[in-house]
Amino acid sequence: MTMIRNPAVSDLFYPGDADSLQSMVGGYLDSVAGPGNPPKAVIVPHAGYIYSGPIAASAYARLAAAAGRISRVVLLGPSHRVPFYGLATSEADYFRTPLGDIPIDRQALEALEALPQVARLEAAHAQEHSLEVQLPFLQSVLQDFNLVPLVVGDASGEQVAEVLAKLWGGQETLIVISSDLSHYHDYATAQRMDRATSDAILTLHPERLDYEDACGRIPVQGLLLEAKRLGLQGELIDLRNSGDTAGSKEQVVGYGAYAFTGA
Repeated sequence: MTMIRNPAVSDLFYPGDADSLQSMVGGYLDSVAGPGNPPKAVIVPHAGYIYSGPIAASAYARLAAAAGRISRVVLLGPSHRVPFYGLATSEADYFRTPLGDIPIDRQALEALEALPQVARLEAAHAQEHSLEVQLPFLQSVLQDFNLVPLVVGDASGEQVAEVLAKLWGGQETLIVISSDLSHYHDYATAQRMDRATSDAILTLHPERLDYEDACGRIPVQGLLLEAKRLGLQGELIDLRNSGDTAGSKEQVVGYGAYAFTGA
């Protein structure tokens, strides 16, 4: 029997109506700079679209020139609701959004389960928003693609890097890491923290990322380790916070968009 992972945060983080969602995402993509060098990997935020959508769009717009060749997306994000060790795969055959169903690369997920840090845990995926909010952007900028979704729990950057190495592939594979930056500091403090985090990301220094710097610190660390091993170059595309988009400046959440090219 076909298993579908249904949306958990439609009408909360983004519109549940397909036309409204397509219009919102399209508007964000149209408002950012044209495509540069297509990245092998991106780091993008995962808040409600009114807060982080413009920042995420600035990274996804870079994929336009590679849309025809990307046929697989490896998507990692942190667990916000379910505590567990390692990385969690899904039992689903498709992930559904208001824009349609995305087929899951079951063969890749099942091969990963041979690693000790990877296990099937549907509960980790059921209500998790860090992966889900990326999907309408991917559906809007890419053509047909398969998805390799992984929720990251209590793991090390090295464990994540090992998983990424097995999934890295060639030009057909895009790596997407979902992470916000600092949380609930005043505007000036958040700016200072997020600039330091960006410096660590761009100079490929995962050891400089602490718990308070990014909720997706562990998957980001895994990407930085693999990027350093393979000689990728990082680029900051956008760095803002919720005080710049749709929130107050008293307590803000930081958002960064980064692209990695070169492998």
